[in-house]
Amino acid sequence: MDNIYEERLAERDIKPTAVRILILQAMMEHQTAFSLNAMEEMLDTVDKSTISRTINLFHDKLLIHSIDDGTGSIKYSVCRPGCMCQINQLHVHFNCTSCKQTFCMESVSIPEVKLPQGFVLENINFVLKGLCDRCSKIAT
Repeated sequence: MDNIYEERLAERDIKPTAVRILILQAMMEHQTAFSLNAMEEMLDTVDKSTISRTINLFHDKLLIHSIDDGTGSIKYSVCRPGCMCQINQLHVHFNCTSCKQTFCMESVSIPEVKLPQGFVLENINFVLKGLCDRCSKIAT
């Protein structure tokens, strides 16, 4: 396969239809996390229910991960190749309070959390808030 999008879909055992390739391409063009609404605006010729179903499929197959950044709208980001969204592979997210963009901080690991006996950790949502590098330059 020469197509990077088809390869990424094949890695997750997702049939590479034309619409799925189009949606994945749009997702991979985002430099920050994206919402369902952002995908619908970007792909205005694609049926909204198709976009929603595709996001759910990609999420279920661990091609993308979800981020609850506290803005009231779930964001998504394409996972790195080989990522299985296991606790030890999760990373910090950063929400800019000025431009409202949410960034994956893949190089920043989530600190280890020691839970009391009997508690079982299943997921972590670690979001930092402040000014992104671009907005912090404007503020100074």
